[in-house]
Amino acid sequence: MVGGAAEQEPRPYTFWLTVVQARRPEPPEDAEPVSEPARRLLTNIERVVVGKPDEIALVVSALISGGHVLLEDVPGTAKTILARSLAQSIEGATFSRVQCTPDLQPTDVTGLSIFNQKTREFEFRPGPVFANVLLVDEVNRAMPRTQSALLEAMAERQVTVDGTSRPLPDPYLVIATENPIDQEGTYPLPEAQLDRFALQMGLGYPQEDEEISIVRAQRRGHPLDELEPAVSGDDIRALRGAIEDVYVDDLLLRWIVELVRATRDVEGVSVGASVRGSLTLERTARAWALLHGRTHVAPDDVEFLFLPVLGHRLLLTASYLAETRALGREEALGRIRARTLELAPPPGPDWDG
Repeated sequence: MVGGAAEQEPRPYTFWLTVVQARRPEPPEDAEPVSEPARRLLTNIERVVVGKPDEIALVVSALISGGHVLLEDVPGTAKTILARSLAQSIEGATFSRVQCTPDLQPTDVTGLSIFNQKTREFEFRPGPVFANVLLVDEVNRAMPRTQSALLEAMAERQVTVDGTSRPLPDPYLVIATENPIDQEGTYPLPEAQLDRFALQMGLGYPQEDEEISIVRAQRRGHPLDELEPAVSGDDIRALRGAIEDVYVDDLLLRWIVELVRATRDVEGVSVGASVRGSLTLERTARAWALLHGRTHVAPDDVEFLFLPVLGHRLLLTASYLAETRALGREEALGRIRARTLELAPPPGPDWDG
C-alpha cells in the first residue's frame, strides 16, 4: 500500500458524497438557486447579532421549516435583539412581544371580543399573537392556562376565540425565552408544550473581541435602528418550498429514526423522543443543509442538530440527574448524545468488509 492509512482510506463524508451522487435525482436544468436569499437573510441578521452564526442559522432553520424556538439563557445575551432583527430583515413582517407575568391572561395573548356600543355588535381585537415573529419573553412566568393558549397558535397556525378560528400571519415564528437562573415564581413548561418547540438553544456570551465591537457599535445608537429588510415574504416562502427538494438518502433517513428510537433505550433517559422528534430532526436537517448551500443532507448535519432538536424532548432519570448534578444540563445531555451515537452509529461503509 502506497502512503499511510490516513491518505488511502476515504473519510466517511467522502463516502457519503459518493452515495448522494449515485442516488440523488438530478435537478431540473432550469432550476434556480435559492440559497442567495438565505445568505442575504443570515448576513443581515449578523450585522446586529455579532459572533453567533450557528445560532442565527438555527433560528432561521426553524422559520423556514415551520418550527418554533425556545431560547434558554441568562439575561443580556441578545435574545430579544435576535427576534427583532429577524423580523426587520423580512420586508413587511411584523414583530410583537409578550412579557409573561403570573397575572397574564390567555386573552392578553390571543385577543378578545369587545362589545361596540355604536354598532351593537362584538368586535374582535387581535392580540400580540397576530404577528409574523412573536417573542414570548420568560414564558415560564406565565400560568399554565396562558402557556396552553400558545399551543394552538404554534401547532395549528391559528387561534380560536369565542368559537371562531382565525388564521395567523404567514410566515409565522414563535421565539420563547426562559431565564435558567431565576426560577422563583415560575411555572415549568410541561413536556407536551416543550415537544411543540422544534429547537431549544442558548446564545451565550460573546467572545471578548466581539463584546468590544458590540460596545463600539452602540456608542451612537443601536445597529438595529438602521437595519433594513434583506428578503421578502415571497423569498421565505420560496425557501420553505425548496426544503422539499433537499435530498435525504434512505440510508440517512433510517439512521435518523434509529437515533430517535435509541433515545428511548439509552441509559439515563426515562422518556425518549417521540415520533415528532424524528419528523422535526429530518425536516430541520433539510433546512440546515439548504441554508449552507447544499441540496442534500449529510450525517454531520444530523449530529450537529441532535441536541438542539432532541435535547429538550428527553426526560432524564433522577439517578442520572443526581450523578451529573455538578456538570450542568448541557454536559449531561452531551453524554446522552454520545451514548445514543454508540447505540445508533452514523451510516458508513464497511472498510474492512
